[in-house]
Amino acid sequence: MSDNFNIPKLKAKNILGITGGIGCGKTTVTNQLATKGIEIIDADLVARKVVEPNSKGLNALVNEFGEHILQQDKTLDRAKLRQIAFESVNAKDTLNNILHPLIRIELLNQLNSAKSQYCVLSAPLLFENNLHTLTKINALVDIPVDLQISRTLERDASSSENTIKSIIKAQMPRDEKIKLSDIILDNSKDKQHLIGQVDALHFKMLNMSSEN
Repeated sequence: MSDNFNIPKLKAKNILGITGGIGCGKTTVTNQLATKGIEIIDADLVARKVVEPNSKGLNALVNEFGEHILQQDKTLDRAKLRQIAFESVNAKDTLNNILHPLIRIELLNQLNSAKSQYCVLSAPLLFENNLHTLTKINALVDIPVDLQISRTLERDASSSENTIKSIIKAQMPRDEKIKLSDIILDNSKDKQHLIGQVDALHFKMLNMSSEN
C-alpha cells in the first residue's frame, strides 16, 4: 500500500463481516439487519463512491489508462475497465494499487463513524481482499453453486450462465470460504428459513456488544 495514503486506524468494535458470492442472498441478510437499526457499510457502494466523477480515484484511473475508460457523461465505463484488467495482469495490479487504498480509507471512515450497537461490513470479496481482518465475526451466506447460478439467472435475465460461472470461478472457492467463516447462513431453502438465522445472529452480536 502506498505511503502517499493516510490510512486511518480502526476504532470501531464488534464489526460483523457478511460475505457471499453472486446470487447467494447477501443483500437479503443485510436488508434484514438494517431494519433492526444496524448500520451497513457496503464495500460495493464504497467502490463506486471512490470513482465518482471528479473524484481522486477516477482522476487517477484516467491519468493511468486514458479518457477512453469514460462514458460520454464522464462517468466510469466499468465494462471497459474490467476488460482492461482481465486482459493484462499489470493493468489489474495497477488498478488495484490505485483503488484499494482509497476503498480501504473510505471503509475505515464509515466503520469508525457507525453509531449502532454493532455494524456490518458487507463485501463479496471479504476474504479475497483481507477485509475480514477488520471484523470480529464473519458470516457466509451459502448456497450450492447450481442454485447460485439458477437464482442469478432468475434475478438478472440479461446475464448468461457462462458469465455467471466465470464470476464464480474468479472468486475464492466455496469450500475455502466455509473454512474461513465463523458462521454459515444457509440460504438453500425459503426466505423465512434465512431470516430466522439472521435474527439469531443479530441477537448474538447484541450480546457480544453488551459484554464489551
